[in-house]
Amino acid sequence: MKITGYRTLSTRHAWGRAVGDSNGWIANAVTEVPILLIDTDEGVTGIGLGQHADIARVFAAIEGEDPRAVSALYDRMLAQVFKTGHQGGTFGAIGAVDMALWDIKAKLADQPLWRLLGGRDRFVPGYASGLDAGLDNGTLSGVYADFAERGFRSAKVKVGVDAASDLERLRMVSEILAPRAAGAPRGAMMVDANEAWSAKEAIRHVAALEAHLDLAWVEEPVRRWDVAGHRIVRDGIKAAVASGENYTGLEQFRPLIEAGGVDVVQTGSVWGITHFLRVAAYAHANDLSVSPVGYHTNPLAAACTAVPNSVGIEVQNLTEPLGISVDHQVEGGGLVLGDEPGAGLTVDVAAIEAVAASAWGAKAGPHVRPQRAGLGHLTSRTVTTS
Repeated sequence: MKITGYRTLSTRHAWGRAVGDSNGWIANAVTEVPILLIDTDEGVTGIGLGQHADIARVFAAIEGEDPRAVSALYDRMLAQVFKTGHQGGTFGAIGAVDMALWDIKAKLADQPLWRLLGGRDRFVPGYASGLDAGLDNGTLSGVYADFAERGFRSAKVKVGVDAASDLERLRMVSEILAPRAAGAPRGAMMVDANEAWSAKEAIRHVAALEAHLDLAWVEEPVRRWDVAGHRIVRDGIKAAVASGENYTGLEQFRPLIEAGGVDVVQTGSVWGITHFLRVAAYAHANDLSVSPVGYHTNPLAAACTAVPNSVGIEVQNLTEPLGISVDHQVEGGGLVLGDEPGAGLTVDVAAIEAVAASAWGAKAGPHVRPQRAGLGHLTSRTVTTS
């Protein structure tokens, strides 16, 4: 069996609301969802999701190879680009290929991917994450009420600019998701600053929040490469520190973990399954938990079933992109994975062919860092309550 070629598609996800974070947001967002199809000489096609701008160069490492050699081909792709490095679109291409190869391998085995990877339980715990920085309180309430109807009790809220507003929103979401049964435990509340702060800003801002509520973790409080800053924040707050989603390679985690700068190790869903499995093993060896971050349509939920230290997966929305169906159910506060052979993704090529461009090329939004990010030392973080 041999890999013979690839095809690329791009669909869209209409969110029906604004999406964004402390860096900015896109109103009435319609976002691009890139799709990569890997073809074989036996007619089995694998599906991968995520940006893959460097696919032509990466594909040279796998063309003509047996797609079942997934782990070995992952290392061949890394070797193919080692001179220029594996960041951004290059690592995205590696991740999309990796997803597609795992999809092929599971289809050939006539098993759902979560079974092939060694998972025992098809249920993957999750938390609600509305990408909600651009939402007014009414829309915010509606988004999380929909999550509550699907059984979610834990949530991650975007924060970073104004502590008083952050506290108000956190309390609102916490109440919406609170269990109705008497004596039932509340879920966890997490916050995500998306690298908006300096270390001291982070401590001040989080301290203002922790004076009034309990936080499970604070995500990306400082820039991703600021190892010392992560450790300073971790030592200065009560909540755990979560980070790692923007690291593009196992070796990038070493300084952060060795410095004791993180409690919850994260990987971006678009970086692929093999990356997640290797990061999860490294985190487990250091007694740390893992949690994949990003678009829940990606098949990383299957990998979560097969590692001992997964705390759950981010669920950003209750609908899927145009032309993509996923063999899972969003219920009980998580994802219930199905039994279709492969990664559970089905692509309707005909429905996707004439899709409009996304809004991610805009000059402002969550993909663009504000000029004053990390320079808010003169801003009060005090929260007063009546």
